[in-house]
Amino acid sequence: MNKKTCGRTLFPRCFLLACLFLAVLFAAGCKVSKDDGKKERDMEFAVVGDSDVPQELKQIISEKMSQPFKLTFNDEQNLYIVVGYGPQSTGGYSISVKQLYLTSNSIVIDTELLGPEKGENPSPETSYPYVVVKTENLENPVIFQ
Repeated sequence: MNKKTCGRTLFPRCFLLACLFLAVLFAAGCKVSKDDGKKERDMEFAVVGDSDVPQELKQIISEKMSQPFKLTFNDEQNLYIVVGYGPQSTGGYSISVKQLYLTSNSIVIDTELLGPEKGENPSPETSYPYVVVKTENLENPVIFQ
């Protein structure tokens, strides 16, 4: 067999084998799991005051608070879930954590921005409401509702 013929048949075979190898590798790395969104259990949590927020997380929040944002942060012991609602025209806003629960594959958090109460005299300055929730440190992804 001459060199030309050998190279022409060898390259397509090697290419095909490489593609097959990559396909198997990709399929093995992808895990298909179904999350029906069904609540398995409520999660215990605490709303964290500014003085108890880790310094690194405070820095991230200050960089993001000019726009609505959602983020997670974890240290060795805790998972922090942060939801910011961006600039509001006045003060007097608060945030309610309606639900925090675990499904088979994820953590679900549902928050709500509450405006100033009727009759309340909010500060006229722009405010940047956000909430920091501290809970157990799980590896599950967080779904924001």
